Amino acid sequence: MKKILFLLLISLTTFAQNNIIPTPVSYEMSTSGGMSMFMLDSRTSIDVTDDNPDAKKIAENFVSSLGFMSGQKPIFKKVEKPTAQDKAIIFTINKTPNTQLGNEGYTLDVTSETIKMTANKPAGLFYAIQTLRQMMPPQAENKEFSMGMFPIMGCKITDYPRFGWRGLMLDVSRHFFTKDEVKNYIDLMSRYKLNTLHWHLSDDNGWRIEIKSLPKLTEIGAFRVVRNGGFGNREDPKEGEPATYGGFYTQEDVKEIVAYASERNVTIVPEIDVPGHSMAVLAAYPELSTKKDLKRSVNPGTNFADWFPNGTFKMKIENTLNPSDEKVYEFLDKVFTEIAPLFPNKYIHMGGDECYHGYWEEDAGCQAFMKKNNLKDVHELQSYFVKRVEKIINKKGKVMIGWDEILEGGLAPNATVMSWRGMKGGIEAAKQKHDVVMSPTTFAYLDYMQGDPSIEKPIYASLSLKKTYSFEPVPDSTDAKYILGGQGNLWTEQVQNYRHALYMTYPRAFAIAEATWSPKEKKDWDGFLARTENHFQRFDVANLKISKAVYDAIISTKKDGEKLICEMSNDIKGVDIFYTTDDSFPDKFSPKYTSPIEIPTGPVTLKVITYRNGQPLGRMLSIPRVDLEKRVKK
Repeated sequence: MKKILFLLLISLTTFAQNNIIPTPVSYEMSTSGGMSMFMLDSRTSIDVTDDNPDAKKIAENFVSSLGFMSGQKPIFKKVEKPTAQDKAIIFTINKTPNTQLGNEGYTLDVTSETIKMTANKPAGLFYAIQTLRQMMPPQAENKEFSMGMFPIMGCKITDYPRFGWRGLMLDVSRHFFTKDEVKNYIDLMSRYKLNTLHWHLSDDNGWRIEIKSLPKLTEIGAFRVVRNGGFGNREDPKEGEPATYGGFYTQEDVKEIVAYASERNVTIVPEIDVPGHSMAVLAAYPELSTKKDLKRSVNPGTNFADWFPNGTFKMKIENTLNPSDEKVYEFLDKVFTEIAPLFPNKYIHMGGDECYHGYWEEDAGCQAFMKKNNLKDVHELQSYFVKRVEKIINKKGKVMIGWDEILEGGLAPNATVMSWRGMKGGIEAAKQKHDVVMSPTTFAYLDYMQGDPSIEKPIYASLSLKKTYSFEPVPDSTDAKYILGGQGNLWTEQVQNYRHALYMTYPRAFAIAEATWSPKEKKDWDGFLARTENHFQRFDVANLKISKAVYDAIISTKKDGEKLICEMSNDIKGVDIFYTTDDSFPDKFSPKYTSPIEIPTGPVTLKVITYRNGQPLGRMLSIPRVDLEKRVKK
């Protein structure tokens, strides 16, 4: 029986080792004296050097996260001479800082008798535990798994982050997530050493934070009428229809979430998106707009803008604050007065993106204001607004950060820029010696489709895991000292529930974590993919949703005269692609793709599936010929 158990442990261990995301700076497997293995079980002692209270708290949280140890108190004691029977996990805060590690780095040394974790700060110990957790078998993610022990291979790790800002943005305006869901989102991101949650708290479709001096923001702005279907195709509210969908976070909720995040080394940066994206604000306080339309409601996701091929747009409904009205700045002062003390971090995000200027151009008050203040165009008027907002935020003891549109018309003196329209805005801000967070659509927009459009929730763009993994936050010829880091953004117009949010976030958030934590020279797509597959298992064991779209075939088409030619590929090595065009379901005995194929004419449907080592791998794609025709690039 013991031999069977040992073989099982070895088998589990082969799945669990060298699968750390993000990959550490240095990982050395112990080889001297043969294979070394630490057996973690309920008798393992916890030795906190100098009884450091922060380290003790981290140790307690670690023990409570393990199923076979939860419900019991950790065995805190000094272990003078550890043995394989009297094992210990030793937590140490360095008395003399190791300058290489910084505030978030750590060392992790595993032998058969001890697991030694050292760091300069508690954050480093927290990240050491996240690494240790990933070194356990995937079964450790299931609290009901009752084997009672987990093997951890001997190794030495030295690790520290490349960037200080390693973020995810969660949009809670388009879809409201509960307090517990936000906490779970924080839990998961912290496990992968992501340390900044950009919390998008306001937009056209909902205001999500209590402002006691402005009660209508949550009484009216936090709720909209119930609508199903995707954004952009929904009906307008009907006369007298009750607004029942939505919600908001009380200030006590916010304090609780911020404290929860802090224990996991996650900083929360709140965003109040102005002057555009303000329909929820104007539903509550319509006098802050130019038209002052009193018949306003929170938009449920109607088609409220026309977008043009050159990227410009025209709003059908006013969603901008009036920059010429002093009451707008009084309103924002009240908002930021209450928000600033809730978030101990240094930043407040003021949005500033996609601000439609048409209503300002039509408004006599705005035009008179521009003339009075020598503002030559509406871009300078927006710059005036942004600079006023920065002064308000600065007076609250905070630094303002905004989307890259805040560059237009002149950048506010102390602003930090979040570059989303590619890297261009970030490069320009860095040239002006402003701090930058890189969050470009081309690599970091997690709401984009990650698989074939035939089986993904439709949206206007795609972003594969491989493309996200190629994200490099520091562009060539840019001074790296101005690049704070990078961030992935999850907009939720097309996200219907929390499990869908996880599906859209992971595994692409793994790639964001690796781009912002690991050394640039450690980038290795094949190695990352192998580690990601281990984490697929971890999510499955924990009953968490994760996208495995990377397993699917990639389908593209082109024309050769009148012929429709189809090309197929996959981002994983060793994958075979099988297909049919006769309405049968493909398997490994169907035609195997080896080179571009011609799609027959007529009402044909291409069906495709991937295999590896003779076993089905990805989802089956089923694409009618008419849709394949639409994929041909003009």
